[in-house]
Amino acid sequence: MKKYIKYVSMLCGVLLIASCSDDYLDVNTDANNPTIAVLGPELILPVAQYWSAEIQHRDRYSNTVGNLFMANWSQADGFSWYSDEFLYNITTSFYDRIWDRTYRDALKNYRVLQGFDEEIYDNYRAIGTIMESYHFQILVDTYGDIPYSEALLRGDNPTPAYDDAQFIYEDLIVQLNAAMTMIDNATEDALLPSNDDVMFEGDMELWKKFANTIKLRILVRQSGTGTLNSSFSELSSVGFITTDVTVQPGYAVVENKQSPFWNSYGFDSGGNVINNNDATCATPFALDFLDSNNDPRIDFIYEEPATGHLGVPQGILDYDIPVADQFDPNLVSNIGPGLLKAGTQDAVIFAASDSYFLQAEAIFKGLISGDAQNAYENGITSSFAYLGATGASDYYSQSLPNVGWNNSSDKMEAIITQKWVALNGIDAIQSWFDYNRTGFPSDLPVSLLASTPDRPVRLFYPASELTANSANVPSQPNAFSVKIFWAN
Repeated sequence: MKKYIKYVSMLCGVLLIASCSDDYLDVNTDANNPTIAVLGPELILPVAQYWSAEIQHRDRYSNTVGNLFMANWSQADGFSWYSDEFLYNITTSFYDRIWDRTYRDALKNYRVLQGFDEEIYDNYRAIGTIMESYHFQILVDTYGDIPYSEALLRGDNPTPAYDDAQFIYEDLIVQLNAAMTMIDNATEDALLPSNDDVMFEGDMELWKKFANTIKLRILVRQSGTGTLNSSFSELSSVGFITTDVTVQPGYAVVENKQSPFWNSYGFDSGGNVINNNDATCATPFALDFLDSNNDPRIDFIYEEPATGHLGVPQGILDYDIPVADQFDPNLVSNIGPGLLKAGTQDAVIFAASDSYFLQAEAIFKGLISGDAQNAYENGITSSFAYLGATGASDYYSQSLPNVGWNNSSDKMEAIITQKWVALNGIDAIQSWFDYNRTGFPSDLPVSLLASTPDRPVRLFYPASELTANSANVPSQPNAFSVKIFWAN
């Protein structure tokens, strides 16, 4: 597996050159395209998966904005790192790389996989479909209506129309069902990925569980709208993921080869601390919740200084502070060792804890069968395990609301609040989506620099779309009041 990290830069360059004259929303699936003719699926797949990890964990991508919107992260004294985030300064350039890189790098590569249309490639095509569904859902949850049915066609349609967000949700279920069927019906001579699959190493049963878990996320998110056309009965019998879904192409402590989260918030390949490491720290809200509930994860999610844990309110300015250096990077709780593990650490793209909390919500609502309390406690246990913390059962056995199941009068609040803790630093954009539809965790503070009573509920369409596809870009909905359809 480690050999694949060597190919990422080279292959990304090849794929970019092959399409540099076309819009990044499009990809040529012609069998005569040099991308397909020269590169087999075993080389394209790890590049696509590499980009899935980068888009989540690299600085100023989805995990970053989620942690800042959800009051997980703040800023140490002496830095002006997150001004736009604290101002909720939503513009056409704010985190536009989420859109641009998802279409240009991740989705384009997964669509190339689907260009191998012979039966021998069915497993690769199924993986491409599953990962497209994974990314398209996140784009819908972030922006609403997006290019979908006409996207990724390259020169055949360089200005794709936008599809309705709810339509996309419904079609993603269709696509995921088709992918699982394709895996089931793959012939004996169908190529089976191995080490080139840097997520599941060719275990197609795990790919089916992953597809089913993405379906669960789609259905749960839409379940409170009254517009659910798909049925929870469509969830297959294969089950859901029970371990963290990660990308590991052979990360190494070498320049340009480190794991993206470590490379963005930890140390460079020479062992030097990255400025983001000093700049990024806890908020009092996050620390107070963990501390007041006797949560041992506090020392894994956040680094504890010698003087004890200390958070910084989002948006506080130097001239607001009586002692200018009281929030010095050495005195505040920066990102902790349970998140910053090593330059070689796996990149999580779907946490097992998220899977369990989705199951807990669906069971609690009566949408699927099972034991909601067991799923809830498994979610907490999975979070402890990922961070390297111990004492999960002691923690959730406490007689505390939003910790102990039996002592939580509002089970939904407990589920979503514990998911917020579990996804802190890992996949926090999912907590932002949950907050927009549930309002949990409750009493989540806004930045001191905010001019609005609450945080944004969506991002703006990026400047790249306004330039290249202006005729099709919808009128921009208000980023603070017009929620994605499943949150209304």
